[in-house]
Formats: sequence, structure tokens, C-alpha cells
Amino acid sequence: QVQLVESGGGLVQPGGSLRLSCAASGGIFSLNAMGWYRQAPGKERELVAHITRGGSPSYADSVKGRFTISRDNAKNTVYLQMNSLKPEDTAVYYCNAGIYSSRWYPSDNWGQGTQVTVSS
Repeated sequence: QVQLVESGGGLVQPGGSLRLSCAASGGIFSLNAMGWYRQAPGKERELVAHITRGGSPSYADSVKGRFTISRDNAKNTVYLQMNSLKPEDTAVYYCNAGIYSSRWYPSDNWGQGTQVTVSS
């Protein structure tokens, strides 16, 4: 099973940027589609973006045009570049090693999460 470790969260002002990283180990990273989720206090975990094995991205409407998901198979890492951050982006962000077959299928394999707080 793939182990996932997220990093890169922090406190940022509205309009600022952060880049999250998710390092994978213990599996064959290139075989997995990868996804980023977030969970705000009192809310359900939601899919933010996913990327296929071949590098095709997909985004939730709430982040489209502001966030960019990418992957580096040589480094076994998936990234989430977040620009123009808003207070409503505040959440714990998690990555997931899933499958893409006509649509995204998450696994029950999660990292520990990284906190992103957008506040002035």
C-alpha cells in the first residue's frame, strides 16, 4: 500500500499562494491516479482536484482557474499549486492515491493532511 505524506500548508493572506506537496512511498506511484481533497471544520471532505496517470487534470468548480494539480513521477510526488487564495479555502488538505477509469475512484488510502489557513 502506498504511504502518503502531505506538506506545504500554512497561514496565508487572502490573495496569496501556497504549494502543497504529497510524497508517496511503498508502491508504484506512476500506476495511481492522484487526488487532493479538503475538509473544513463542520463540513464533509470534498474533492478539489485529481490527475490521471497520464497527467490529465480535473478540478472542482470552486477552484478552477486558481489551483493547478501536477505530478512528478520521478519524484513520486503530486503537487497542488494554489493561487488567489480565499478564506473559504481554509481547510485540512489531504492527498489520495486512487484510480481513474472513466471517472475518479478514491481509495481509503489517505495521508495525515496539511492545514491551510487563509486569513488576514
